[in-house]
Amino acid sequence: MMDRDRASAALGMVVEQDEPGLAVVSMRVRDDMTNGFHITHGGLVFALADTAFAIACNEDERVTVAAGADITFLKSTVAGQTLTATAVRRIRSGRTGVYDVSVVDEHGDAVAEFRGRSLSTDRSPVRG
Repeated sequence: MMDRDRASAALGMVVEQDEPGLAVVSMRVRDDMTNGFHITHGGLVFALADTAFAIACNEDERVTVAAGADITFLKSTVAGQTLTATAVRRIRSGRTGVYDVSVVDEHGDAVAEFRGRSLSTDRSPVRG
């Protein structure tokens, strides 16, 4: 899946860890990722958390997508900082799952907390 994820690649995301139900993804904040207040755009923090969530919940041959997600922003960051999102499966039952993602800065300070709800589909994975 990540080999074909052009959006995450364009944002410079790096997959640090990928295990069933667990993923760690990092991203260095660039100048073009900041908003009018010169802080990291919240949508890009969400995108980082969402990517970690996607990796964690696609742990087998079933194509799993987001059924919903929400985020709480806890601390602002700026260009030059590195953010790391760690996604952990809380529960997976039948076709649904719940995953929590913590986003921290390079000092380990909490930046955001994200909760994603997943839905496994009947779609076949895209090959190639």
